[in-house]
Amino acid sequence: MKTKTNKIIIIMPAYNAEKTLEKTFRDIPKRLADEIILVDDASNDNTVRIAKRLGITTFVHKKNLGYGANQKTCYKMALSSGADIVVMLHPDYQYDARFIEKLVKPIVNSQFDIMLGTRLKGFGKTLSTGMPLYKYLANIFLTWLNNLMLDTRLTEYHTGFRAYTRDFLKSIDFNNFANDHLFDLEILIEAIKKKASIGEVYIPGRYLPESSSMNFIESTNYGIKTLVELFKFSSKKLLPKDSSYKDK
Repeated sequence: MKTKTNKIIIIMPAYNAEKTLEKTFRDIPKRLADEIILVDDASNDNTVRIAKRLGITTFVHKKNLGYGANQKTCYKMALSSGADIVVMLHPDYQYDARFIEKLVKPIVNSQFDIMLGTRLKGFGKTLSTGMPLYKYLANIFLTWLNNLMLDTRLTEYHTGFRAYTRDFLKSIDFNNFANDHLFDLEILIEAIKKKASIGEVYIPGRYLPESSSMNFIESTNYGIKTLVELFKFSSKKLLPKDSSYKDK
């Protein structure tokens, strides 16, 4: 599948991932990854030590800056390393790294600019993976609202397993996005404004005690911020006429 012209770099935004990092790393198809970069957001466990032992390129924030800020550093490092395709994989073992080839193949084949790994595939199928009911219902509602207000037909907006082309990442100023979990929505809104092509592939999720996850209060706060962002986008009608973009 991979050609010499496609440098694939996997980024891992990490925070207190010592219990799951190595399991996640072992599942990555090494023949596809030219480099794996982990950015540690000032963890207070052994995440950094384990990452270095595994031979992962590691950068450490001196203080906790937030999930979105972590991604910003990840993308800067990946682009500086010459990535043609950047895959975001959480090191918490929630997303199955063995599906990376399935995720990036449509990008390699020039079908899409962005690929999303969706966890939502019907009520019973999704809940059987362990996703809490309140998360499932909130995800379904927010994704439905996203599709309605952004005129899209995506299955899931709130996945942490994604792949982007270099061209797309270079075409946006992600430094201006939020430093928290709202970053994930903002980057997709920017993609819609740019009329970038977005594809999806089903990736079964895992919900284990050692895997990181937002609790109910955090999820509610994220949901409120998502609603605010959607209404801001809708009210300002930001969709541009010119959707072209090129690598700089």
